[in-house]
Amino acid sequence: MPAERLDPPEPGPVTVPATRPVGVQIDGVTKRFGDATALHEAWLKIADGEFMTLLGPSGCGKTTLLNLIAGFLEADSGEIFVGGRLMTETPPYDREIGVVFQNYALFPHMNVAKNVGYGLRMRGVPKREIEARVAEALALVKLSQFGDRKPRQLSGGQQQRVALARALVIRPKVLLLDEPFSALDKNLRGAMQVELKEIQRRLGVTTIFVTHDQSEALSMSDRIAVMADGRIRQVGTPDEIYRRPADPFLASFVGDVNVLPGRLERRLGEVASVLVADGRLQVRADTLGDLAPGAAVDLFVRPDAVRVAEGEGLLSGTVATHVYQGSHVDVLVDVPAARGGRITVRVPGYEAPVRWPAGTRIALDFAAGDAVAFASDAG
Repeated sequence: MPAERLDPPEPGPVTVPATRPVGVQIDGVTKRFGDATALHEAWLKIADGEFMTLLGPSGCGKTTLLNLIAGFLEADSGEIFVGGRLMTETPPYDREIGVVFQNYALFPHMNVAKNVGYGLRMRGVPKREIEARVAEALALVKLSQFGDRKPRQLSGGQQQRVALARALVIRPKVLLLDEPFSALDKNLRGAMQVELKEIQRRLGVTTIFVTHDQSEALSMSDRIAVMADGRIRQVGTPDEIYRRPADPFLASFVGDVNVLPGRLERRLGEVASVLVADGRLQVRADTLGDLAPGAAVDLFVRPDAVRVAEGEGLLSGTVATHVYQGSHVDVLVDVPAARGGRITVRVPGYEAPVRWPAGTRIALDFAAGDAVAFASDAG
């Protein structure tokens, strides 16, 4: 049996921006549609200038929450504040909120400049100021030469930029985006993610972004609120959400994960010792509730945290196959001790198939801070 691993997990980063005022505050907001509760008593504080992403599967309540903030829906209970101002009785047009929809919602009979300036005209802004602000907004999204074109003359990415300019030209306190890149191809989607983040940081506008794409949320956000079944399950930085999930759903939903059955051996203050496969590992105890020693647990560990050991390891198995991913290779290893009988090991570079061809027996290992444990549903 390899040496016992008793290194305490590293402390997590600070999750709440401590020096900035609150830009958006959700206090116990609930929304029902008939007998169905779409949002269960949501609580959330978003700092001024923060990029917050609402992440979750379809039907989890993230778009419902976005529409409540925008004023397109009315909450059954709870309160919403924007910049400290209560929004309960405030109509959408008076909330100082810019919205970018999934389908862009551009007016086909108007050219780009008129589309961008529409919100300003509705607010009675003088014509000369409208022209100046529209020009500024189009320059911001790199469309200065497209003001006279109609939406049908633009690509999908250009139309998305027009929608973004229209939302920003009113100089909103809060920018809401409902899966704005879902209709774009992969390369354009990546380019637009970078551009949006750069614009958001340049303007410092509080931004709430809805997506079901995990990589999009992890790469763009200051913090992420993960939702499921109408509830906010965890709020944290991308690193916290990825490395320190609060429950098994979160551990499985965000990113790839390996699951190993184990047994709780003993508690050691803030950490706990878990018996797993050929050894023992120390994990955070706060995710184990009031489990007693001997209880069954599941260990969740990311493929990029598993490594091939030179000697003995916590696990041993046989290489089944490889999946080439360009910058890395996923090595799929048959491990009887794993849930489902297989472990994925993410190896940087492209030499893994040569070093460990199919059929090779290998040992696998990971450090104490790389795994998180929860009570096992298997008992």
